[in-house]
Amino acid sequence: MNIIKLNAIHSTNDYLKELLHIQLLENFTVVVAEHQTKGKGQMGAVWSVEPGKNLTFSVLVKDAVPEINTIFNLNVAVALSVAKTLEYFNVPNIKIKWPNDILTGNKKTAGILIENNIGSNGAIHSIVGIGLNVNQSNFNGLPKATSMSVEVGEEFNKEQVLHKILEYLKLYVMAMQSNTTELLWDEYHLKLYKKNIPMTFEKNNSKFMGIIKGVSRTGQLQVQLEDDSVVEYSVKEVRLLY
Repeated sequence: MNIIKLNAIHSTNDYLKELLHIQLLENFTVVVAEHQTKGKGQMGAVWSVEPGKNLTFSVLVKDAVPEINTIFNLNVAVALSVAKTLEYFNVPNIKIKWPNDILTGNKKTAGILIENNIGSNGAIHSIVGIGLNVNQSNFNGLPKATSMSVEVGEEFNKEQVLHKILEYLKLYVMAMQSNTTELLWDEYHLKLYKKNIPMTFEKNNSKFMGIIKGVSRTGQLQVQLEDDSVVEYSVKEVRLLY
């Protein structure tokens, strides 16, 4: 496995994309940085972490998704890879908050950003960006953030954590490619944050009550409303207030 280690970079996702344009890279090539100055989250949000304390890295995943309408399967595989890694290191109460946040209890431990590129031959290459709070303990101004170290009470070897995520990612991608995606989706839904629990949502600055019933195969959040109808929402169309 090709792992490229950097001290500081604007964005590991951007760096890996640029590298892909100028040279042939093997599948599961990894770019990991001690510090990201312009780390990216979903829909242009900023992922900001304390330098040297956490994991910020991107992985090239080639040809895991055969067609565009199954692309959210990779989101499922990546989220499960991070969740299983946290469980492996005894971090408690791990949940996946749709679409790609990993929570410990009600606090965010990791974020995921997947950027997909469709080649002229139809092949889909994905850049999987992961930010994981490992040893950071100070989250001033971020009341909904936590880390592995805060939750378990010890410091972790970041290299070991990285390799465990990559190990799980390869296993879940193999499962995707062997037509066992239903098992992945079952596991994803078991870990889905606030599933089947009445919650408050916000859309266009208006609040409403609903119950998360699941996520569709195309990545839409399925919410049961007070009239028992089930409505599907896209990323950032609706916000879960928690």
